[in-house]
Amino acid sequence: MTAISSRQTGPVPVPVSDAVQFRAACPDCRQRFELAAGALRLAIGASRRTTFYSFTCPACGSAVRKPAGERIIELLSGGGVRTLRLHTALR
Repeated sequence: MTAISSRQTGPVPVPVSDAVQFRAACPDCRQRFELAAGALRLAIGASRRTTFYSFTCPACGSAVRKPAGERIIELLSGGGVRTLRLHTALR
């Protein structure tokens, strides 16, 4: 997953969702493509297993879910991807 800015002129202090594209690939059809921030979702859970990003492959329509480490979380949240924070129930 790599963030790409579609604007090449001047610094942008805060990324704008429409200006940021993310490179991704589908594990099912193996297509590579770019997605806007609105096409991705980020879920941050209490463990590595419950922290992931997801999207629908524009080529084959498969629902894709991939693990998200610290760097991916940083890129996606900084690029305007909607984030869901998962909480565990208190006992």
